Amino acid sequence: MSDVTRAKHGRPVHHWRRDVIELAALFTAVAVADAVANLVGHGPDGPELLLVSAAVLVVTAGFHTWWARRHGHAPPTADTGARPRSEEQAGPSGEATATASGTSALWRMRTTVQDEPGSLAALCAALAGLRVDILSLQTHPLAEGTVDEFLLRAPGGLTAAEITRAVSVAGGAGTWIERADAHDLVDAPTRVLGLATRTALDAAELPLALRQLLGRCTIRSLPAVPAGGGRGPEPVPVEGVLEDTVMRLRAPEGGVITVERPYLAFTPTEFARARALVELDARLGPRVPRSQDVLTLPEGNDITVRRADTGDLEAAKEMHERCSARTLGMRYHGPFGDADRYLSHLLSPRFGRTIAVQTASGRVVGLGHLLWDGDETEVALLVEDAWQRRGIGTELLRRLVGMAVDAGCASVYAVTQASNTGMVAAMRGLGLPLDYQIEEGTLVITARLDAPLEETVAERLSSAGELGKA
Repeated sequence: MSDVTRAKHGRPVHHWRRDVIELAALFTAVAVADAVANLVGHGPDGPELLLVSAAVLVVTAGFHTWWARRHGHAPPTADTGARPRSEEQAGPSGEATATASGTSALWRMRTTVQDEPGSLAALCAALAGLRVDILSLQTHPLAEGTVDEFLLRAPGGLTAAEITRAVSVAGGAGTWIERADAHDLVDAPTRVLGLATRTALDAAELPLALRQLLGRCTIRSLPAVPAGGGRGPEPVPVEGVLEDTVMRLRAPEGGVITVERPYLAFTPTEFARARALVELDARLGPRVPRSQDVLTLPEGNDITVRRADTGDLEAAKEMHERCSARTLGMRYHGPFGDADRYLSHLLSPRFGRTIAVQTASGRVVGLGHLLWDGDETEVALLVEDAWQRRGIGTELLRRLVGMAVDAGCASVYAVTQASNTGMVAAMRGLGLPLDYQIEEGTLVITARLDAPLEETVAERLSSAGELGKA
């Protein structure tokens, strides 16, 4: 039995060969010392020999010290089983490696694996081989296989292709990966509860909550009876319909909510979550935050700015009657006699947010709409003729864009006529990057909200969005 084997079993290891060698060396040293002493004491050159011996000892001691320091700082060899200190301090997350390289990156990844023992372990081992840390994991069972959703922290130099290739070799199929950010660090239950709270406070939050729940997707709310007349969408059963990359849910007011994500199929787990969120919205019924702000116009009149909904339908129709044909034509881009038919849709919190401006007597003199339009967001304004050019339209637009910023929208667009200089001036007054497109007299102005903003502009828009969150 070898020394190593005995040590593994906890038995004492006796190095008798080393003891014999050390004893022989001791006797040799004593003999050499006795010879040197006799030579120094009785020889003619004793003092000189003693000085030479002292010099040799000093040189030997210096060489030994240099040799010990040099090899004490050398990296361990592969056969010693030791690891560099930086690797010993790197925990399961691999943060020491990321720190040494200087950067790390967050990734969201989905892949499908076989539903059999060891498949997930092989996948995790492949990621560990790349020094990738798994921050969170969700599983979505399917009829055949399982979709695993990961939040990963990887070394900054690691590319998406390298991660995908390693996952494929480990048995992952249909892998999808994209960059994540700090917002994704919130665990799934906390994020779902937060979305449910937002939906409970404001009915207009449902499309935004679904988009944040399901990732990048297109959401369209179709009313049972279109505002312009005609036939509505095909009815949807109570339990909804899931078709690969499209899910259709029954809207609380009887219409249809369509969610489409062409790049990634929905799982039954995601479908159940979305259906539960819509059911919560339906049980709570129509609701809008009742906060309001009182502002003073330059000429001294006080106005109240507040959220509006279908309860303001009659007041909005009365405002239409006081507006000129030119004002209604610039707002609705068509026959102004049909304007009343759109109000039920515009005021519904299911399709966006509406802000109303009313006077001290309670009369509505302005409406601003922030409308969810699939992947995009539209802003629209209407101010009664007698109250135009007093800064009301600018205030409404600023608040609507602030709400869009808080909702995470990448841009907002306004559709108007090229002759509507008031709307153009209000959009330019936002201080945001603008894109203009004009065709046959119709002007589309798009404000980019994802561009870097000056600090003053960002603060102004953030404060403007407070009315929508209260």
